[in-house]
Amino acid sequence: MDKTVIRLEGRIDTNNSSVWEKKIFDAVGASPSHDFYFDGSALEYISSSGLRILMKFRKTTGKTVTITGVSPEVFDILETTGFTELFDVKKKLREVSVEGCELIGEGFYGKVYRIDDETIVKVYSSENAISMIENEKKMAKLAFVKGIPTAISYDIVRVGNTYGSVFELLKAKSFNDIVRSNSEDLENIVRKYVDCLKYVHSIEMDKGTVPYAKDHFLHYLDVIRESIGEEQYDALNKLLQEMPENNHAIHGDFQMKNLMLDGNEPMLIDMDTLSAGDPVFDLAGIYATYRMFGEDEPDNSMNFLGISRETADRILELTLKYYFEDADKDRLAVITDRIALACCIRFLYIVLISDLKNSDIGKLRIRHAGEHIKELLGRVTSLVTV
Repeated sequence: MDKTVIRLEGRIDTNNSSVWEKKIFDAVGASPSHDFYFDGSALEYISSSGLRILMKFRKTTGKTVTITGVSPEVFDILETTGFTELFDVKKKLREVSVEGCELIGEGFYGKVYRIDDETIVKVYSSENAISMIENEKKMAKLAFVKGIPTAISYDIVRVGNTYGSVFELLKAKSFNDIVRSNSEDLENIVRKYVDCLKYVHSIEMDKGTVPYAKDHFLHYLDVIRESIGEEQYDALNKLLQEMPENNHAIHGDFQMKNLMLDGNEPMLIDMDTLSAGDPVFDLAGIYATYRMFGEDEPDNSMNFLGISRETADRILELTLKYYFEDADKDRLAVITDRIALACCIRFLYIVLISDLKNSDIGKLRIRHAGEHIKELLGRVTSLVTV
């Protein structure tokens, strides 16, 4: 739909409210079918008479009042008067440069930089950065209320031509960085990592507040359908559909780059993938990070994580050992097959939606993931791990 942007400027008060009312409704009369947005970047002050005009616009047109780029002072006026509950108000974003900043993490949708000793910023590469940041903040708050140790973004900032989300994490380091600098203590590090993972999975989310991980995987399955064929699609679909309802928390990307150690307390970031379901869905992501990505690209662990392939394998081995510490060797092998099969669904989806799919490495990954699925379907009768 076409849109019209109305620029609000200077002071809007009783002295000029009639002028602004005419300007706004003349614009509506000229383009009644348009969506309207108010640019508040040059607005210095708005009184109750100005707010009544916006209320009249809302009531007359039935359209949402969206005001972008307002200063902190104007935002305070709108918030104090309750209009942030009625209007879609977006503050003017402060600008942050990451030039010269330490890169402490990198994922599918962006990079994480340390701005200073107390703050980090996650810079998004997606054109949907703002909606992704807002979703992450929403999910992080849901997680925090439930007792999941998570960092909540307190600011959205402009970073060059994209946007970032700012977190206060003191002098926190990621578990990935801790492994890199202290690999001789790997078993204790993984133990603490798994303890946090199991704690998150012990939290039960209120029904309907977060998506089901199973539904995400059913979507992945639809995307990879042509690559695996109808027989394997039907078999995987049946396994997913048969999984019982499970409202326990799933982070969605619980690799060591997304778990920070703040003092002595683990703290999760990247909460936009928060969902609910069986632990298999988190463990599948871990399996992909520490095993599948390195299968056809031996240098992947070093390039992406800064650790050797042997260390990546050891992290996966210890994670499964500690997570399922009561399982004997045979039971652990059965569970590992289930995790690997779920991983193949996710992994193949990631390859197919990326630019890698037409590259030599992408084609190799697609072929090998399909071969793994066929082999594992011969042994796996369920995807449930608990």
